[in-house]
Amino acid sequence: MLDHIGFPVSDYQRSKAFYETVLASLGMRLLMDMDLSDEGGPAGYAGFGAERPQFWIGTGKPLTGRLHVAFAAKDRAQVRAFYEAAIAAGARDNGAPGLRPHYHANYYGAFVIDPDGHNIEAVSHLPEDD
Repeated sequence: MLDHIGFPVSDYQRSKAFYETVLASLGMRLLMDMDLSDEGGPAGYAGFGAERPQFWIGTGKPLTGRLHVAFAAKDRAQVRAFYEAAIAAGARDNGAPGLRPHYHANYYGAFVIDPDGHNIEAVSHLPEDD
């Protein structure tokens, strides 16, 4: 349904470094890093993805309130790798890797709080892979 999503962050360089580290655990990388200030846009804009940019952060007035973004993981091991990478990169725990059967029987997710206070998740909907 969604093609891409983007939002402003309070410290562009800090958040770009955070997401470069964390999203690598899910097979994504920084694909575009641009400065659109000469066009009236943000001074920094970074797009992450596997084949094309689908997750964007940029400079600007940070959002108020908490945003929730859930990234698809290929399996439970990738969910755990995401969580470990995020904690090592300075995220706060918001739910260690585990089953969330209140969503459905195979919902395996991990939740962290990013540098701007947003709830970032990795989730696999597949049965156990171990």
